[in-house]
Amino acid sequence: MPTKSSALRDEIKQTRPFSSPSHEALVSILRTAAVVQRHISQVVEGSGVTIQQYNVLRILRGAGTTGLPTLAIRDRMIEEAAGITRLLDKLESAGHVVRERSTPDRRQVLCQITPVGLRLLAELDEPVDAANDLALGHLDEAEKHSLVELLGAVRAGFSGTRKT
Repeated sequence: MPTKSSALRDEIKQTRPFSSPSHEALVSILRTAAVVQRHISQVVEGSGVTIQQYNVLRILRGAGTTGLPTLAIRDRMIEEAAGITRLLDKLESAGHVVRERSTPDRRQVLCQITPVGLRLLAELDEPVDAANDLALGHLDEAEKHSLVELLGAVRAGFSGTRKT
């Protein structure tokens, strides 16, 4: 009996069927994330920062003038970064971030985005928005909402907070 081919299998040139719909869905999520990340990276890296550094700058812009402790930044990152200190070192060297020891707890380092970092993000806002539109512009609002809900359900399965 012939097997039904999938667009994903064709795209990754896989000749055998996936072992299960779950396996195909997971590979599809990973493949999609890689394609989108590659595209966004090209946009961001043209400005001299990596996608991880860009993520840190966006997090700090959202934190406002109070800034955030190093570990809070790490916890908010889209992609885990084991070397958050190195990431911040590079951003600080480039003048995008400043770090200061907290007064009450000298072990805690507070990070803030600088005006230079804010200008860089302002320059990237439009090209990144255009890249986002290219990635998802062909979906209508209901499809985008459904996608967000479905992906949230996948993540919830890993955190033990899955809705029943």
